[in-house]
Amino acid sequence: MSLVHWILILNLWILKANSLQAGSRVVLREIGHNIVGGSDPKDYAVELNATNFDAVLKDTPATYAIVEFFAHWCPACRNYKHHYENVAKLFNGPNAVHPGIVLMTRVDCALKINSKLCDKFSVSHYPMLFWGPPTKFFAGWSSNQAKSKLRVIDDGRTAERLLNWINKQIGSSYGLEDEKFENEHLSSNISDPGQIARAVYDVEEATATAFDIILEHKMIKSETRAPLIKFLQLLVAHHPSRRCRKGSAEVLVNFDDLCPLDMWSSDKHDVDTSNMIGVLRNFHICGKDVPRGYWMFCRGSKNDTRGFSCGLWVLMHSLSVRIEDGESQTAFTSICDFIHNFFICQECRQHFYEMCSSVKGPFTKARDFALWLWSAHNEVNERLMKEEASLKTGDPKFPKIIWPPKQLCPSCHHSRGPKDKGGGQIDWKRDEVFKFLISYYGNTLVSLYKEKGLLVGDGTTVILEDSSTNAVVVPVGAALAIALASCAFGALACYWRSQQKNRKYYHQLHSLKNI
Repeated sequence: MSLVHWILILNLWILKANSLQAGSRVVLREIGHNIVGGSDPKDYAVELNATNFDAVLKDTPATYAIVEFFAHWCPACRNYKHHYENVAKLFNGPNAVHPGIVLMTRVDCALKINSKLCDKFSVSHYPMLFWGPPTKFFAGWSSNQAKSKLRVIDDGRTAERLLNWINKQIGSSYGLEDEKFENEHLSSNISDPGQIARAVYDVEEATATAFDIILEHKMIKSETRAPLIKFLQLLVAHHPSRRCRKGSAEVLVNFDDLCPLDMWSSDKHDVDTSNMIGVLRNFHICGKDVPRGYWMFCRGSKNDTRGFSCGLWVLMHSLSVRIEDGESQTAFTSICDFIHNFFICQECRQHFYEMCSSVKGPFTKARDFALWLWSAHNEVNERLMKEEASLKTGDPKFPKIIWPPKQLCPSCHHSRGPKDKGGGQIDWKRDEVFKFLISYYGNTLVSLYKEKGLLVGDGTTVILEDSSTNAVVVPVGAALAIALASCAFGALACYWRSQQKNRKYYHQLHSLKNI
C-alpha cells in the first residue's frame, strides 16, 4: 500500500478519535448540568441586564430586592448559583412560598452589555450581593456612600446563611424547607380601604392569566372572535393599568392579521390556529419585564383559595367604574360575553350567564351597570357562602361576605336597617354604594402607582392616572364596526413602530405618553 494511502488512513483515524472525544465532552456536560441543577433545574432568580434593570425593579410589587452581580465564567459563581436559587424559590415565581416580599435577581457582569451597570455598583468581586428597596437601585452604589439605602450582603455564602441574613433584616423566621404558604402575614382587616391599593398588581396578573388560558385551551374560534375583540377594546380604553392598556392595544392592532375572519373556512384552519396561538404567545398583554406570580390584595391564606377569581372580579369592578354612560350597555355585553366564552369554570360561567340573561332592558347609565355588577357579585357570594360552609372549602381567613360591610362603608347601610345576614335583607343606600365603588375601585385602586410615580428620561415624574381619559380612546359602542376599530388601531400601530425604529434596546416609558 502506498505512503499516500497510509497517510489518508491515519488522518481519518485521528478525525474519528477527535469526534468521539468531542462527543464525550458534550455528554459529560449534559450529565454535569443535570447533576448541578438537581432534580429541579428551574431558575427562580430573575435575570436582569442593562436594558431592563430599572424597569423590573421599578415595577415589582416586592418590598425588598436582592441583586447578585456575577460572571458566568467564574467557578465560585457557578457553585453559588445552587444556593442562591434555593432561597429565590421561596420568594420568586407563581409557586413562591412567601411571594411579594423579596425580589431576587441576577446580573451577569461578564456580558459586555452590563459593563457600565456593574461599574455603577463598583462591583469588586464575584459574586457580590446587594440588598435594599427596589427603587433605591436606580442610582447605583459606591463604597464611600454613607447614606445609601443599599447594603452589601456580607454573610450569604450558603443558602442557610443568606436566608438567615434576610430573616434578620425583616424580622422573619423563614426556613428553606417551608411549604407553600399558609400565609401568616395577611391582613384581614376589611375596614382598611388601603388594602385595595396593591390590587393593581392582581388585576394585571388576572388579565395576563386570562389571556394565557385563552391561548392554552385554544378558545379563539369563529364564534368567539368578536366577543374577544369587544373585550380587548374595553381593556384598551379602561384597564386601570397603563401597561395592560398598551399590551391589549398591541394584540388588537395585530388581531386581523393573525386571526382573519375567513381563517376557519380553509381546510388548514388547524394549522392556522396553531400558528396564530404561537404568535400571540409572544404578546405580553401586561408587560414582559414585570415578574409575575404575586397575589397581593387577592392572596388567600390557603394555596387554592382566592387568587385568579378574585383578581378577575376586581378587574370587572374597576372597568365598571371607568366607563361613561354611553358605554354602559356595551361594557355589560362585553363582560357577559367574555365570561360566557372564556371563563373555564363551567358552573361559574353558567351562573354568571343566567344573571346576565335576567337583565330586562339595556343599561343607559354607567351607574346602573356598576351597581348591577356589585349586586351580581353579592349574589355569587351569598350562594358560595352556603356551599363553602357545608363543604368546608372556604378560606378561613377570608370567608365570603355580603359586601361592602359596615366597617368599610358605614354610609352604604341605613342605620335603621336589619343586621347584615344576606344581600336581600340589607337596606342599602345605593347612591352611597355607587360613590364607594368609584372611590374603592377607581382612585384607591391605583393609589400605589400614584405614590410611586414613574420617572421618564428627563427626570420628571409621570403619574399613572386611573382615569380612562388617559388611555387610548377606543369607542366601544355597539354600532362601531370592527373595520373602523382595526383602522384606528392600525394608525396607532404605525405610530408605535415609527417610534421604535430608533430604539436599540428597551422601550422606555416616555414613549408611552400618548397611550
